Amino acid sequence: MAEKLQDPDRAKALADLTGWSEVDGRDAISKTFVFKNFNEAFGWMSRVALQAEKLDHHPEWSNVYKTVNVTLATHDVDGLSELDIKLARFMDKCANI
Repeated sequence: MAEKLQDPDRAKALADLTGWSEVDGRDAISKTFVFKNFNEAFGWMSRVALQAEKLDHHPEWSNVYKTVNVTLATHDVDGLSELDIKLARFMDKCANI
């Protein structure tokens, strides 16, 4: 089972992520990904969905045309866990960030 990230592990994990920000009023992180077009955005979402299934950890996200807004939090621990960090890194890798 996932465990909630605590300092100093939490601070180090967040410092290693590019472009992710903490969500006000909630123990979660978010990022907006902008692609060239809908096809690239949807392809990226498909790759991320397959990884999310492997991790059994699913993002909160929305897509409008070429923009995907993502929020990550682990509901079982009511906050951030290593699962969120792993998925964020995978998302960045797939987006070539």
